[in-house]
Amino acid sequence: MNGFFDIPSDLQHSYQGLIGLHLREALLPVLAGLLLALPLAQLCVRFRWLYPPVLGATTILYAVPSLAFFVVLIDYTGQTELTVMIPLAVYSLVVLVPAIVDGVRSVPQETLAAATAMGFGPVRRYLQVQLPIAVPAIIAGLRVATVSSISLVSVGTLIGNQGALGNLLADAQKYDRPELAVNSVITTAVLAILCDALLVLLRVALTPWMPKSTRRRPKTGVRQRRPASQDVTR
Repeated sequence: MNGFFDIPSDLQHSYQGLIGLHLREALLPVLAGLLLALPLAQLCVRFRWLYPPVLGATTILYAVPSLAFFVVLIDYTGQTELTVMIPLAVYSLVVLVPAIVDGVRSVPQETLAAATAMGFGPVRRYLQVQLPIAVPAIIAGLRVATVSSISLVSVGTLIGNQGALGNLLADAQKYDRPELAVNSVITTAVLAILCDALLVLLRVALTPWMPKSTRRRPKTGVRQRRPASQDVTR
């Protein structure tokens, strides 16, 4: 473990600083993607013909390599965190838009009719009825987008010291210090697991109405009495 947390000075950050930078570059794009996906998904729900082209566009953008995004953006945003975060926000849309659309469409028509009868307009119905019911699907999409974003931040090392923990991979080769690569991989994995667990807790907190996944079962080995109608008199 000697030198495991000894971060080279050329990275201009301590170990804790790299973690904070990595989380900032990973989570802000997901938040931006969510803010963009919410109204976009509502349009797709309201106008069903719009959903296929939107899904196709986000899929095509997801297929564009991050390096190609960097080449296009670097003339406008330079070698900054923003150059890394913009592609990550775009990538998150391919997960978040279908998740929100599927979640909102799963709301029963009877529920929507009741909300309309109570005087809820389209915006209020979307915010106070459809989105709360769609929370499980939205959180599921956020979990995938968050873990993917945490992993993809490392490609920022291609544009010069913007890969956060991913920069340790380059320095591991540069200084012949394999422990830096191990540090990068383990820390990134731990961050992804912790963020995923926090989102699961958030889903539990926001959906107290959901049934628990496990139910109490009768103890094994205890003989249960059959109904009287099935008892056999000998």
